[in-house]
Amino acid sequence: MKIDGVFSGGGIKALAFIGALQVIEEEGYEFTRFAGTSAGAITASLLAAGFSVKELEDHLKTIDYNLFIDPPFIEKMLPFTKWLMLYFRMGLYKGEQLEAWLSDILMLKGVRTFNDLPEGSLKVVCSDLTLGRILVIPDDLREFYNIDPKTFSVAKAVRMSAGLPYYFMPVKLTGKAGRKSLIVDGGLLSNFPVWVLEERNGNRKRPILGMKLSDPPYYVPKRKIRNSIEMFHALFTTMKKAHDARYISKSKSNDILFIPVKGVDTTDFQLTTDQVERLIVTGREYGSEFLKQWSK
Repeated sequence: MKIDGVFSGGGIKALAFIGALQVIEEEGYEFTRFAGTSAGAITASLLAAGFSVKELEDHLKTIDYNLFIDPPFIEKMLPFTKWLMLYFRMGLYKGEQLEAWLSDILMLKGVRTFNDLPEGSLKVVCSDLTLGRILVIPDDLREFYNIDPKTFSVAKAVRMSAGLPYYFMPVKLTGKAGRKSLIVDGGLLSNFPVWVLEERNGNRKRPILGMKLSDPPYYVPKRKIRNSIEMFHALFTTMKKAHDARYISKSKSNDILFIPVKGVDTTDFQLTTDQVERLIVTGREYGSEFLKQWSK
């Protein structure tokens, strides 16, 4: 059965998608279109490029995620400048290694730009801080930036979507008026963009299966806020959830596979082999339970 897939952000926790995808593949479902934010955009782009679930697992389990931590050269020589320079660069790491890895792996399937993918098969969600709006790539590129969508790099689009604020530096994209927009993580405005694969009237071309790395929206754990840093984290997390929680409450919640991942943070790039396997098993467990009751 043909379906469409939407994948939420969640950083390294997205390894749990592998287990869920294994079960979905075993049950005979076949994805046609993909949408994703942040880590979900990485998953969506690789699937859209033609990688099988097994290939996805092989690549994502063997990569050294520490390679994505690429501070500017001056910090390698003078580590104490890290926090001082954050004020000017607006991010600790460049994100260039992440984009390079994405570019290399996508080229294994002959994918460089959106022209190399079936039309409409991939939607990547980012946040434009300058314009103050959600950016859907490739759809919005011509209207707001005068860029031919077919020529735009898929790897760059995904890297922008995964640009966690203050962790990775924002990407600058020049708009029509010559004004440079700062592009960051799509999760800032829409961490779970189910809406991007729906028609304007809310209809769907085919069933949409969403995968979200969290508890359902009605489950809100209490937070301990003891200092300004924890308050900022709480503000950012609440802001990310607000848009999608409102949408999910109005949508058919039985189309969403929630995968709550405990004990792993978004940027825990130094996971052990056992932790990686546990994430995949968690995805399988929740995926199996979900498919038992999913009504298409």
